[in-house]
Parts: sequence; structure tokens; C-alpha cells
Amino acid sequence: MLEELKEGLKNAFDKLLRGGVDEKAIKEFILDLQRTLIKADVNAKVVFEFTKKVEERLRNSSELPGISFKELAIKIVYEEMTQLLGGDYKLQLKAKNVIMLVGIQGSGKTTFSVKLGNYLKQRGYSVGIIEADVYRPGAFEQVSQLAEKVGLNVYGSKDEKDPRKIVENGLKSFSDKSVVIIDTAGRHKNEQELMKEVKELYSEFNPTLTLLVIDATIGQQAYYQAKAFAETVSVGGIVITKLDGTAKGGGALAAAAATGAKVYFISTGERIDEIEEFNPKRFVGRLIGLGDLEGLLERVKNAEIKVSKEQTKKIMSGRFTLEDFLQQIEQMEKLGPMEKIVEMLPLPVKVDKKEIEKAKVQTKRWKAIILSMTPEERINPRLLNGTRIKRIAIGSGTSEKDVKDLLEAFEKGKTFIKGAKRSRFAF
Repeated sequence: MLEELKEGLKNAFDKLLRGGVDEKAIKEFILDLQRTLIKADVNAKVVFEFTKKVEERLRNSSELPGISFKELAIKIVYEEMTQLLGGDYKLQLKAKNVIMLVGIQGSGKTTFSVKLGNYLKQRGYSVGIIEADVYRPGAFEQVSQLAEKVGLNVYGSKDEKDPRKIVENGLKSFSDKSVVIIDTAGRHKNEQELMKEVKELYSEFNPTLTLLVIDATIGQQAYYQAKAFAETVSVGGIVITKLDGTAKGGGALAAAAATGAKVYFISTGERIDEIEEFNPKRFVGRLIGLGDLEGLLERVKNAEIKVSKEQTKKIMSGRFTLEDFLQQIEQMEKLGPMEKIVEMLPLPVKVDKKEIEKAKVQTKRWKAIILSMTPEERINPRLLNGTRIKRIAIGSGTSEKDVKDLLEAFEKGKTFIKGAKRSRFAF
């Protein structure tokens, strides 16, 4: 998530450790902040207003006892950046809700309609999706395929060319749903006919909430897009998509916030579950390396990861098997990509991307190896002689050395846990 911005902020903070706190250190830190934010495509006027506040607070607070200059700088940047990105808005739903998605073509609306539907379904709502894009070939097929994966119902038509009829019939079809999401056709702010169409849909069906979906890669242009749509329909909130792979995400977020609109959701990847309610405090915390434990706990809850007392007892006593180890790997996979999990942890040092990739490859390899074992072998690895190891290596597409490395790491892990448990009583 916004790796260049995170790296730039980290480097700016780290420089504060290399010298004393003086006028030169403050000026260099402010210049580093400005370069980092401008590189992230944040509007220059916003950058200078932001850094002016940070600089004023640093000068007035630099003599605080019991806190280092770096800690003070992190605190001030955290507070000012949180304020810059707006408030913490929670989606408030009624007994019956019609949510209309608007935005330009390519913004990720169709994918987001399924992400939002799945997000709300996990929270107990009954959800239906209406595909009202009659212009883009394959729009109905795309949303149907995605929705099928997570058990959501979709209403649409390959033949009907009037989006109003599709929406009207879709609302009748989903009269029993607590939330109906309408995915409208993508349009450009200068395409007057299409903007007129979305205005007519809004007026006729009066959605309880209209969400503007904005692609993070457009950066500062988000301001003008939000402004254009707000002049056409009553935009109740903004969604920022594709925030994972762009250097312009900071600009899009700042620009959206500058319109005064509520940023409700951010989408940080291609997976259906890579959606989160936007929380400026948690978001900024991750940007400057403070982690997001609250977000991690929410992921665990959403993934329905539960460890029984028996499993916990087996693990803590060092009696767990390769079958238990496989279950732990599969539960971790439910949380999402490993790099996203690491991002949420308040680690004292940055974890190298290469190490994360290496761990992902190793975990995938280990899972394949364990799945190639018989149930008896998973419970009792001592059964694994040379012949069995060769069979498992061939079956998992790995080498015999890979199998032996897994067994060695597994035994070391058990020994470590047993030793850690004993050391608790050695004091």
C-alpha cells in the first residue's frame, strides 16, 4: 500500500536519529516531507499548508521532556495527516437500502460492487446486485462470475438496453433484500449524455446512498471528478480503488478529502475480500509504521479463524502434528496476502519485500508437501523413510531436500515451543 510514500516517510524519520535537534534538522525534515508528499502526487498547495503546520508544532514543542525528537515528529505528522484525510465515517445502513455506484469507466466499479456486497453479506445483510451497465460488453457476465464465487445474487439482462427498466425490474426482484447495490455504466465527467442518464437514474429511483468510485491512479484529478459528480447527483460518499499499486494514491485520497466528501471505503487489491472501511487513524498508522492491530483483528474475525482449546493445548505443549501445521497455514491464508498482514504489525524494523516473497514461496511449498503425505504420515512423521520422502517430493513437485527441510524446521519448531514453555517456570 503506497510503498513509495511509506518509504519516503520512514527515511525522513530515520534521518532525525543521525544528528542533534537544531534549526537545520527541522528544515531538512520539512523538506524531506515535502519531497515525499509531492512525489506521492499530493497537491502542492496542500503539501505546503500541511508541512507549515508540522513545522510550527515542531518548533513550539521541541523541548518536551521525556520524548525524543523522532517520537515527537512521528506524533505530529500522524495527527496532522489524520486531520488532512478527514474524519472517521462509518457506513450507516437502514432496514432497506439502495446503494448506487457511479464513476468513470475503468474505475473498478463493477468489481467493487461485488466486494461491497460480500463485505455487507459477512455482516449479516441480505444483498442483491443490479448490473445496469448496458454499454460495456461483458459487464453482466463479469459481475455474475465474481458474485457466484461468494454466493451473491445478480440481476441484469444481455438484451435490455434501457438501464431504467433493468433497475426497475431488479428492485422488484430483490424486494426481499436488505441491501440492493446498483452498478451503473462508467462515464467521463465530460460525457453529458451519460451524466444525464445517471442523474435520471438517481432522480427516478432515489437511492439511500450514492457512492462515487474513484481510481487511485488518477491522483489529484480525483478532486475534479468528485466535484463533477457532486454537481450531478448527491454523492453521499467516496470509494478509492486500486490503492495497492500506485504512487498517486496519496494524491487521490487528499484530493477526495479536499472536496469535503466522506471517504467510506478503500480497496487495496484484486481479491474480493480486499476492501476496508476507511479509517484515517488506522490508515496513517500503517503509512508511518505504527501498524494496524485493530484492522488485523478485524481480518481474523471476518475470516472466522478460531483455534480450539484442544489445538491451543497441543501447540503450546509441542505435541502438534503436521496435520495441525497444515490447518494453521490454511487459516493464515484466509487473512489475505502475507505482505498485507506484515503491514498491519507494528514492527520495529521494516521487513524486506524479498524476505516476504521468500516466506510466501516456502509456505506454498510446505503446504504442497504436507498435502502429498498420507494422514498417517502427517500424524507421525517418523514413518518417513527414504522411499516415502521420494514419493512425497514427486507428488508435491518439490525436491527430497525440500521435504527434509520441512521436517527439520517442524521438529525445531516443536523443540523451541517446548523450551519456551519450560523457561516460563525457571524464574
